[in-house]
Amino acid sequence: MHFADDPTRRTAGQHARAMVQRLRLRTLVTLGVLAIATGALGRAFGLHDVRFIASELALLASMFCISRYVVPLLERRDRGASAEERVGGLLEGLAGWEWRVIHDASLGRGNIDHILIGPPGAFTVETKSHPGPVRVGRIHGATLRQAQAQRRALERITGLHVEPLLVFSNAWVDRPLTRRRGVRVVPARMLLSYLIKRRPLLSLEQIETAHRLVEAALIERGHDPGHRRPGRARAWSSKATRDRPPMTASRPPR
Repeated sequence: MHFADDPTRRTAGQHARAMVQRLRLRTLVTLGVLAIATGALGRAFGLHDVRFIASELALLASMFCISRYVVPLLERRDRGASAEERVGGLLEGLAGWEWRVIHDASLGRGNIDHILIGPPGAFTVETKSHPGPVRVGRIHGATLRQAQAQRRALERITGLHVEPLLVFSNAWVDRPLTRRRGVRVVPARMLLSYLIKRRPLLSLEQIETAHRLVEAALIERGHDPGHRRPGRARAWSSKATRDRPPMTASRPPR
């Protein structure tokens, strides 16, 4: 598998950035085709022909729709990609310190922005680019359910207790580090200190085993995105499960 397509070696925000680039390209191609078609009709039939006038109106309508809907969407997605890249850059500071960091992971519950496995346990990170201020009590239920679903997906693969983190890349949060419905809300500026200060729960062997399980799941999906091949995944997971030490100490105190 090519490095750029390897689901275990994706960069932070890779999926979101690719979506932004595709949307920009499609927008430019659409405008270009309409502009060329309008010019061709004008030259072929004259500026007063009804076909030229209709194509010109279609071009103007497309420009209006793009400015009204597509440009704001592009801006939101670009902010989201930048937020993931920023948080990913922070998390890369943990790599090599007994932490394993995976970015832009798809485990069947949408894209998980970041997966962390280290001495304090396993974490999913859902990054938000909302500029704030953020009131923890008013965070939308769908956002919390998304983080909870990501946690459950990772728990099924690793057998570890997973803490879901909702990280705001550039927002003021009224109650930082508090939990809502089991999801901890963290401003990006406090993310590393929160992770580093937690007490160790996992050995290096447990960290490596959990990391291998996640990599196996990602590779399985990367090789066969349309269909799961449960036989091979179960065989690999069963071997890794037999080899890994008990993880009963991995659940942190409530």
